[in-house]
Amino acid sequence: MAFEALDWIPLLAYFALLGLLTFRRKYARHKAGDEAGFLLSGRRLTLPAFVATLVATWYGGILGVGEFTYLAGISQWLMFAFPYYVFAVLYALFLAGKIRQSTALTLPEALTQQYGPKAGLAGALGVFLLVNPAPYILMLGVIAQLITGAESWFWFAAFAALFSAAYVSLGGFASVVRTDLLQLVLMYGGFVMLLVFAWTYAGSPAAIWPQLPESHTDLTGGFPLLFILVWFFIAMWTFVDPGFHQRSAAAATPAVARRGILISVGFWSVFDMLTVLTGLYAVVLLGSELANPTATYPELAALLLPAGLFGLFITGLVAVIMSTLDSFLFIAGQTLGRDVMRRTESVAGFGWMDSSIARVRAGTFIAAFLALVFSLLFPSVIELWYVIGSLVIPALLLPVLGVYLPFFRLSPAAALAVLVSAFSVSFFWMMMGIQTGDDLFSYAWLGVEPFYPGLAVAVLIFGVDRLRG
Repeated sequence: MAFEALDWIPLLAYFALLGLLTFRRKYARHKAGDEAGFLLSGRRLTLPAFVATLVATWYGGILGVGEFTYLAGISQWLMFAFPYYVFAVLYALFLAGKIRQSTALTLPEALTQQYGPKAGLAGALGVFLLVNPAPYILMLGVIAQLITGAESWFWFAAFAALFSAAYVSLGGFASVVRTDLLQLVLMYGGFVMLLVFAWTYAGSPAAIWPQLPESHTDLTGGFPLLFILVWFFIAMWTFVDPGFHQRSAAAATPAVARRGILISVGFWSVFDMLTVLTGLYAVVLLGSELANPTATYPELAALLLPAGLFGLFITGLVAVIMSTLDSFLFIAGQTLGRDVMRRTESVAGFGWMDSSIARVRAGTFIAAFLALVFSLLFPSVIELWYVIGSLVIPALLLPVLGVYLPFFRLSPAAALAVLVSAFSVSFFWMMMGIQTGDDLFSYAWLGVEPFYPGLAVAVLIFGVDRLRG
């Protein structure tokens, strides 16, 4: 995969623009006590900005999407697109407006207000795992290996992670929103360009359909029902996603939050069409012997695009990934620096960390370092999503829903029990699955995915709590 001199121009220009969008703003813009300004842009996010930042941030796992499409065809839409539309619409109708009306600036703070400090701390640790940006650091590393031919991806990924941590820690949420506008344009433009070239080269989607393997034209992909269902349950990630919560809380009005999510669903459906179609062209044009399916989209672009345009497409991929990386790093930083350390008035020996904003900035860099370590331990994007979702979502789902929907509300003791027990049971189940290795991902035990027993324990505690009144 030759990355020529012309290809470097759009990539370097992209990083320069990111820096310009961030560092042109004065460092002192956010005062020590201006938490709402730093964390939520003063809660004045307009509808266009809301849609741009939410749409761009939700698609960071683009290489994982390409990998799954190459291996399983249109079932990618069934597992990675459709269930998210459903839960996003439900989020817009039942949660977004309530979140905007709440005084809580973060999801862990909302848990603390409802259930007390212990449950808030447990929830903060879960949120920190949920927004671990390791999958996106790993994807940047894969792209670096492809375009440079280097044996190690680590140093490019480390640069991107630290660069992202730098601009979001200085500019706060406003930096995330401004850069997402640029990343959104690159995201759609790159895939429209690749689809046009693929269509011109190989014919229409109808022309290539007969050339696809039968499994790739099957909506289920031939996967077992329980495996498909676990991805539907993992799509409940939407309900506990701190990015959704952050943007809903930052919206100018509850109506902006609701309408913004519904409009975003329309944008996502268009982008999913682009990713599925280009993935199917990759199956036909690259054949079945692609050594690294994670590189499906870059390999197809290298085959079809001339120098310069290939670099522009790679820049679009980097933009898609970094739009999520910077958002997750910022949320992880505020979770660690503000919510985990919320009761720490000062940090011994570090007077500059006495303010909440200073701790968020420090937490962002700590989160970047921990994510780099995590990406070394789990070198698969799909695997990272599966592990994080299976462990954290069963624990967070009912307590988070209970903050805003009275039907799901728990007592403080029950909420803490759910947060700890559901995670622990899923973790135990996953460890047993690794020992027995009798599942597709070698994580299920007794043929059951670890997500289910964790959720069952959460529902059981919820039921007992309701019976006790």
